[in-house]
Amino acid sequence: MPRFYCPTPLVTDALLELPAGAARHVQVLRLQPGDAITLFNGESTEEFDATVTRMGRSDVQVQVGEARTTAREPARRVHLAVGMPANDRMDWLVEKATELGVASIRPLMTERSVLRLSGERAEKKVAHWQSVAISACEQCGGNRVPTVHPVLTLAQWLKALPAAAGDSQRLLLSLREGSAALRTRPLTDEAVFLSGPEGGLGPAEEDLALASGFAPVSLGPRVLRAETAALAALTTLALLP
Repeated sequence: MPRFYCPTPLVTDALLELPAGAARHVQVLRLQPGDAITLFNGESTEEFDATVTRMGRSDVQVQVGEARTTAREPARRVHLAVGMPANDRMDWLVEKATELGVASIRPLMTERSVLRLSGERAEKKVAHWQSVAISACEQCGGNRVPTVHPVLTLAQWLKALPAAAGDSQRLLLSLREGSAALRTRPLTDEAVFLSGPEGGLGPAEEDLALASGFAPVSLGPRVLRAETAALAALTTLALLP
């Protein structure tokens, strides 16, 4: 059954005009009155059955049906902060991280970042990546849409971080000597995971992260691409008890 993100309150038996994005998607699929769909608003584990009641030229009305709670979200909430890879690799990273259940994504500019964004261009990129995350949630069955936060420099982001809470931890993907294997670390229910761009973080940047409470971890002896490393870490964090 087609699934659509509908960022509005969903109430059983209500008649609802779908927001523009969902309405366009319904029309692209050539759905008709009487067709069944699934709605979710990205804020809970609930999703709702719904039925198309009217198809306009640019608007779609549905009747919201029964709610059901699903269990598709990872038990551990992981917030990914990543030095943005170049070209279309960030799109791919956002899509796959969403499929893996990431809680949020923070795009960062770092010393070795190829992609440099600011102002209106940065805002447009973030809006685009948020739409990529929404589409990935619609496809994969996730009901919590990860927030793609505004672009910051690494230093800005570290400075703005709140004091670490006891039920969360901060992990830095690093190749430096002494980094513990991620799979061997005891983990909490919430984590912030920092990963660099192509070429990784610079030594001074890693030192800054360590001073901000991050612990260095490793995925093994191989050097992975920036987007591969971040996704391998998310997979590991999702699978570990």
